[in-house]
Amino acid sequence: MAPAPAKAIPSDDAAHVLVVDDDSRIRQLLAKYLGTNGFRVTGAADASEARQKLSAIDFDLLVLDVMMPGEDGLSLAGSLKRTSDVPILLLTARAEASDRVRGLETGADDYLTKPFEPRELLLRLNNLLRRRAGADARPGAVERIGFGRFVFDVKREELRDGDEVVRLTDRERQLLTLFATSPEGTVSREALAGPEAGVGERSVDVQINRLRRKIEDDPANPIHLQTVRGIGYRLRFD
Repeated sequence: MAPAPAKAIPSDDAAHVLVVDDDSRIRQLLAKYLGTNGFRVTGAADASEARQKLSAIDFDLLVLDVMMPGEDGLSLAGSLKRTSDVPILLLTARAEASDRVRGLETGADDYLTKPFEPRELLLRLNNLLRRRAGADARPGAVERIGFGRFVFDVKREELRDGDEVVRLTDRERQLLTLFATSPEGTVSREALAGPEAGVGERSVDVQINRLRRKIEDDPANPIHLQTVRGIGYRLRFD
């Protein structure tokens, strides 16, 4: 009988994921699967336990169940995004588009419906890590763009309002990078949704509106981030 293959042991510098779910079976399954695929995994049974662990550990990613007793995942995600830019992937049994939109409105970076394929979760988590790391600078690539009083550093994926750094979600950094590296700052709705985003075009509208609230004096009448009818959106930069 052949010996069983050795289990992969995540290295100390592997990405650390906090899985928050009141279902202990799901926590255990995700810990096992993600652990064998190179992640360090910590579990929490509810929002209160998650907050305790977040206060002690700097996690690289959060996998957060929406439906939990006590404080639900949407409330926790919205609270965390006001003070942290850690990427959040929401898990939920609700598949309606309106539920996905609500999740993304909290500032969450991605959304996955239960039941799901573990491989899809793994791909989405790796995509979130790549977005956070940012794209390497390329010869001749745009290094920064300015619009109004704002400057976006493409390499660092950092937005400044004068001397102040504007807090962005990973998805908002990705959107600004797409605009900065596109001809005349115009990007189609399909390209903004993209294969990695895992969201529909309606969710793109929600994300654009959220970004407008950070860069427009009057988000209802945008000057910088404008709608291009029949195409998508354009960021008018200098």
